[in-house]
Amino acid sequence: MAARSLRHLIRDATLGAGGGLGSAIARTLAREGARVALADIDLAAASRVADEIGATGAQAIAMQWDLGDLAVIDANMARIEHELGPVDVLVNNTGGPPPTPVSGQTSALWSQHFQSMLMSVIAITDRVLPGMRERKFGRIVTSTSSGVVTPIVNLGLSNALRMTLLGWSKTLAREVGKDGITCNIVLPGRVATGRIQFLDEQKAKREGRPVADVTAESNASIPVGRYGEPQEYADVVAFLASRNASYVTGSVIRVDGGLIANI
Repeated sequence: MAARSLRHLIRDATLGAGGGLGSAIARTLAREGARVALADIDLAAASRVADEIGATGAQAIAMQWDLGDLAVIDANMARIEHELGPVDVLVNNTGGPPPTPVSGQTSALWSQHFQSMLMSVIAITDRVLPGMRERKFGRIVTSTSSGVVTPIVNLGLSNALRMTLLGWSKTLAREVGKDGITCNIVLPGRVATGRIQFLDEQKAKREGRPVADVTAESNASIPVGRYGEPQEYADVVAFLASRNASYVTGSVIRVDGGLIANI
């Protein structure tokens, strides 16, 4: 994607920016000309990425942000607006819940992840939408999981909670399309991140097998024969954040190497 695509999109907020997908997205948007706010519960991780971006001459700030705490949204957004300006691009990228069956989980666990994975995304998006509407431009890109299309075994909370984001994003896209704002969902398949490594390790432990065997079996199930790279995922997000994607909204984009079998 040519740099001009983001030349006028100079303010981005990326949530979960300290992790594999989030950091790749932040770096890519910064290379395309964005000023980037990186938010993560792990300040050290976000700061490392912000420092790397800063070393290239781009502008980035790191913020510690527990997405389960809705009370800090206004203060955190005010800081971003003060230091970088109003947000033009919001990348919603939340952490996932622990691997569990969908049945037999406590209401407290459901509530905890409902707050951090759903209400945080909705509330932060609502916070930036008035400014986007006023400027007649905005990009809302929400990263979820392939489990919303094909539920993943032992990721019951993730499958159920992330599914809600599809209905929310599609509905929002219809509400704000005439204001120059697009809303899209991006689904990662098996992308080589710490989260995927953790899930492979958990599966290997449950089944009493070597992790290498679990990973090899997983690779064999992917038509392209390998896990994706975070950069490949970030490139798709960067396109959706650009002016070139002005006619793409209400969509669910798979970045999965062909893994998801259903149409």
